[in-house]
Amino acid sequence: MIRGLGHILVVPLEVIAILGVTTSAVYSFMVLAGVLRFRRRAVHTGTSTFHPPVSVLKPLHGDEPDLEKNLTSFFEQDYPEFEILFCARHATDAGLAVARRVAARHPNVSSRILTCGEPPWPNARTYSLEIMRRAARHEILVTADSDVKVGPDYLASVVQPLHDEKVGMVTCLYRGVTRHGLWARLEALGMSIEMTSGVLVADMLEGMQFALGPTMVMRQSTVEKIGGYAEVAQYYADDFVLGNWTARAGEKVVLSSYIIEHHIFNSSFRGSIAHQLGWAKSTRFSRPMGHIGEVLTYAVPFGLLSLAVFGAAHHLALALTLFSITVLGRMLLCILVSLLVVKDTVGARRAWLYPLRDFSGFCFWVASFFGRRLRYRGEAYELLPAGKLRKLAPAEESVAVGVNDLP
Repeated sequence: MIRGLGHILVVPLEVIAILGVTTSAVYSFMVLAGVLRFRRRAVHTGTSTFHPPVSVLKPLHGDEPDLEKNLTSFFEQDYPEFEILFCARHATDAGLAVARRVAARHPNVSSRILTCGEPPWPNARTYSLEIMRRAARHEILVTADSDVKVGPDYLASVVQPLHDEKVGMVTCLYRGVTRHGLWARLEALGMSIEMTSGVLVADMLEGMQFALGPTMVMRQSTVEKIGGYAEVAQYYADDFVLGNWTARAGEKVVLSSYIIEHHIFNSSFRGSIAHQLGWAKSTRFSRPMGHIGEVLTYAVPFGLLSLAVFGAAHHLALALTLFSITVLGRMLLCILVSLLVVKDTVGARRAWLYPLRDFSGFCFWVASFFGRRLRYRGEAYELLPAGKLRKLAPAEESVAVGVNDLP
């Protein structure tokens, strides 16, 4: 009786294991197609004489490692006319002190320091963006996070697609960069490989229907067309919403061929886990059906399941074969995306770590279905349908989990 019950349980698990290995392999081939498509478009991008005046918007919230180097990279742009606006809650913000110091070394670049006070909107970052947008002198706005570093050709590259009036937004892929330990390295691999793979496949299948927060390039008229930042500020994933609403408004969202550096500072296990879990929960609410389907893109969990169920059934050769396919496949995927897309030689050398990142990504996916509370700017919030934020009352804060380190 017990043996019969065990057989009934094992057979579905075997099917799930084979199905998961198969779907993850299919997904890998889709990523390969996306990589080749991205490379072809990058080759044909070329140069342009389109150099409109640009306002760079940089929200800040305190000091952070490498902030001075990151900000300096924006002052060193090889671009004819641009200004940089910085905004924090208070004039005494440590991040603004760094911005003033960098600006003093580059008096030839127009820059301004703004403050916004305590934000009345749930997403404080978008409130800062609105303050800077109103003060910006130019029609084209380049939003860039404080934890990104770029080359001197950044502005010239990212504004180029706006030469086409049908384009309403440009956004960029990024490689994760860190000098910290294991957990930060895994998070960096997630940014460089997992995130990039998903974006390339989505762009290939349905076009860009969203944006990536570290860089968003828009016209003032497009921001106004979708209602400004006020409504967007009700959402946790404001970048996703901005891109989605731009596409729904009939304007094209373009994935630039330019790759930026995204610096990661969550060196502790707790900080890294909380940050990634917060974004996994946000994705669950922002695009629920896509989030559910995401399970089919992971490989190593199904490889481990294959190892367990087929090994228990004494099909050791099959168990090891399926497990090896998932592990080696993820390593090859890491090398492919690292070298051909995000230009991350460090990530390619750490390909042996990517199977662990694939497994941890699956764990975040599972955990995202439990609970809806997180911390945002040190304050407790609850995620609502469609990814909106609700600030919790003080009595509710003790049960909120997660940390968001956005400025």
